[in-house]
Amino acid sequence: MTSRRLALFDLDHTLLPLDSDYQWADYLARTGRAGDPAEARRQNDDLMDRYNRGELTAEQAAEFMLGLLAAHTPYDLAAWHEDFMEEVIRPSMTPAARDLVQSHLEAGDLCAVVTATNSFVTAPIARAFGVPHLVATDAEYLRGRYTGRILGTPSFKEGKVVRVNDWLAGMGLGLADFPESFFYSDSVNDVPLLEKVTRPIAANPSPTLRGIAQERGWQVIDLFDHMEDSKS
Repeated sequence: MTSRRLALFDLDHTLLPLDSDYQWADYLARTGRAGDPAEARRQNDDLMDRYNRGELTAEQAAEFMLGLLAAHTPYDLAAWHEDFMEEVIRPSMTPAARDLVQSHLEAGDLCAVVTATNSFVTAPIARAFGVPHLVATDAEYLRGRYTGRILGTPSFKEGKVVRVNDWLAGMGLGLADFPESFFYSDSVNDVPLLEKVTRPIAANPSPTLRGIAQERGWQVIDLFDHMEDSKS
């Protein structure tokens, strides 16, 4: 058994007071890079509404979100993402969230961002927080372009458990090897992984997750008390 602890962080509405997938699509729409801007925003809003109601599948999200990647060259996408980071993401990285991550890094914990949002959008964000590992939904990439399809198991709901187990297995580890394992999340969609760690922590939780956390005696923290943040 390793003496290290494991610290897993959901990203959207957990470390960030926003949804990076939604904001990326909105950024492309308002900069004229997502086809008809009004239609792109309509689809984006519809996906977010269904996600908040717990009615969205990973495949439904991918059809729109990964389709945006498939429509452009990797060179253009990378350049736009740098602008997206400076305009949208970095100003939203709060001191409280940075301090939380840093406390685990300084403790020598094995840290990873575990998110349903695709790895193209989230890899630079994880790096900006200083988190060395990322478990995310992977976008298929063939012959120098994104295809618009998911590669492997989506990192969503029960899929997060599968992907975390696969990631740890690649290092010859398992959840049981850690004397303490933390997972921070805001979403009821993450209950499957919250149930697998020794320290489930509801961070900025939705009302539904807050209720579950209170019933089960899970720790609740609020990193964005001072901010407006719409949830379901």
